[in-house]
Amino acid sequence: MATNTKDSTCLPLQEIIVFNTKTAQAIELVVLSLLLSILAYRVVYFKDQDQYIPWLLAFLCESWFTFNWILSMNLKWNQCIMKTYPDRLLKRVSESEFPAVDIFVTTADPILEPPIITMNTLLSLLAVDYPANKLALYLSDDGCSPLTFYSLVETTEFAKLWVPFCKKYDVQVRAPFQYFNSTCTPLEDDSSEFQQEWKRMKNEYGNLYKKIDLAAQRPIHCDHDSDFGVFCGVHRSDHPTIIKVISENKEHISTNLPHVIYISREKRTKHQHHYKAGAMNVLTRVSGVMTNAPLMLNVDCDMYANNPQVFLHAMCMVFGIKDEENCAFYQFPQAFYDGLKDDPFGNQLANLYHAANGISSIQGTFYAGSNCFHRRKVIYGSSPNDTIKSDNISNEELHKIFGKSTKLRESVVRILSESNSKIESRSSLSNLIEAAMHVASCRYEYRTSWGTQVGWLYGSATEDVLTGLGIHGRGWRSSITSPEPLAFMGCAALTYPSSLTQQKRWATGFFEILFTDKNPLLLTIKGKLLFRQALGYLWLCLWAVRSVPELCYASLPTYCIITGTHFLPKVNEGALLLFMGVFVIYNLYILWEYKRVGLSLRMWWNLQRMGRVNTVTAWLFAFLSVIIKLTGLSDTVFDVTQKEHSSNDSGNENAGRFTFDNSPMVVPGVVILLVNMIALVNGMLRLLKVDYRQNWVGAFELGLGEMFCSFWVLLYLLEFLKGLFGNGRYGIPLSTIWKSGAFALLFVQLCRRSSQSF
Repeated sequence: MATNTKDSTCLPLQEIIVFNTKTAQAIELVVLSLLLSILAYRVVYFKDQDQYIPWLLAFLCESWFTFNWILSMNLKWNQCIMKTYPDRLLKRVSESEFPAVDIFVTTADPILEPPIITMNTLLSLLAVDYPANKLALYLSDDGCSPLTFYSLVETTEFAKLWVPFCKKYDVQVRAPFQYFNSTCTPLEDDSSEFQQEWKRMKNEYGNLYKKIDLAAQRPIHCDHDSDFGVFCGVHRSDHPTIIKVISENKEHISTNLPHVIYISREKRTKHQHHYKAGAMNVLTRVSGVMTNAPLMLNVDCDMYANNPQVFLHAMCMVFGIKDEENCAFYQFPQAFYDGLKDDPFGNQLANLYHAANGISSIQGTFYAGSNCFHRRKVIYGSSPNDTIKSDNISNEELHKIFGKSTKLRESVVRILSESNSKIESRSSLSNLIEAAMHVASCRYEYRTSWGTQVGWLYGSATEDVLTGLGIHGRGWRSSITSPEPLAFMGCAALTYPSSLTQQKRWATGFFEILFTDKNPLLLTIKGKLLFRQALGYLWLCLWAVRSVPELCYASLPTYCIITGTHFLPKVNEGALLLFMGVFVIYNLYILWEYKRVGLSLRMWWNLQRMGRVNTVTAWLFAFLSVIIKLTGLSDTVFDVTQKEHSSNDSGNENAGRFTFDNSPMVVPGVVILLVNMIALVNGMLRLLKVDYRQNWVGAFELGLGEMFCSFWVLLYLLEFLKGLFGNGRYGIPLSTIWKSGAFALLFVQLCRRSSQSF
């Protein structure tokens, strides 16, 4: 079923595809009824227990699981996705009517985020199918690296050849490192002209790659008389603002390139810089002064444009959505070109497919931090149906909200009043650098509303979700579409330590949101956030909290086996069917969900396994770090995930194999592994002592259900078990094993003492 948003006499630019979820809803209700029955069972039989501690802990954990299941049901209950038709766009809208777009690309570290990856992203964006005179590309370099600047200059020169080549021959993949991979060569029936041009472009890209690679291997000389003079004596955390116009699309000069501007915002050691959110706000202000496009696209440095028509897909939503003024941003999903087969680390987001489609049917998708087109007026704090005129905005009010820059305030008025969004014609962007440097200073935001009411919001390591939540809280909606081929492709974390870092940052940021004024439940009461949308955000924000009941539930079987108690019904009790039913139906349901979107059985297992592992490792540390922050003992740190310039090598037998470092996040996983191994050995020894010829029924009293749970936990932690006996980077460090062993022995001892006290 589809809902058209245009007159029936013409074909729509986009349509909403609504999925039939009746079968899934029925299964989810069955699981919910079983969970509620288990809770009722806990309450009814609580008074019959000899030891109430395991029974009470089980009840609390299962209450949490039930609550989390309700949040998940709400998120996935109705599902839809938007389909766009860029081939119809030009038949209805002329290019002159297309809005201008400012493109923001952010990078923070040339080591963790190699410049060649960033440059491929830039090249793919410079070559998109969209009028070049309506685009401006801003690269934010938070590492203040002369290597990044040098790479951008060289890349812009190569782009003067690359962009015309792509558009002349309608190249579909416009990131050179993907286009010139080993499997892509000209066909024999291609014209000789194309074959010669192809070889020339490949050689030119090879030269660019070598230049950047050589520059990365040796220091760049910063001569005071050259363009690199501004980098002399700077430190990445203490330097003035650097803004360079690398390329300019002037009206009187024919060029195929958009504006290209390099920015490294001012940083001082005594000033808070707010990580990526701060960089995005500087980009917003600088672009407001220089180009002031009504739409802004932000892209992570590793997310290249995989579909050259991505801007046209976005315009289908801009021009095609009914009441488009109520749509704040247009999101494209994240996908990965180098993802390891079957996602062994569970970080490729395939398991969020149904969640993304589900939230789209409520108030709109979450803002995912990349691949997103924003309306500038929304980032400036406007609400739906605002009718603001230029003469109604007082200069004093603008000063308090947006700061002291006169030129920025002028551009804000143009955007909010929806008058001509472009700044009057200038002879050169270079004339605006001084004004742009003013709004990029680290002191500019003092006593303004940047980061609190306007711009990207501060207060969370996941500034994207917090900002999107604030936008939805003002009553805006959002849209998501996933065209074919996929709009953007990026780098996935290729090692387990990198995946842990990424998971911890996500869970930390989500949890921090609960302690801001953008708490989703507060925005439902005081703002315009729909209740079901608030529950969807709450599901995200509670990722870190889930670590506590998950850790407790994974430890319960061990406690019961060691102490001779139980938290599950005995084998000969009918209530055991409730637990077996939840276990079987839930796992089969998730497998069916994944199969519907084309995921393999192996990926299902990996995602299920890593869901438990990440919860009791990375998410647990996220929970602890936020608690420590709230006590004032420490602050959370924004960790940049390592980007690796490599593709998936299916022939590498070690691809996807777990590696370990000295990270303390591994310790809880090893502790749970060890205590469950101890419990299983303990339980097996008891089973061996049973005289089955005389009293085989006695085996029922020995906690077979708890032993099965311990065995299931060991299956989840099988990679940790391999790590105990691995060598080199494939083995868990000896110091980690010793620490974990000490904690495991302490836990076992506490279990034994607690059993003696009853």
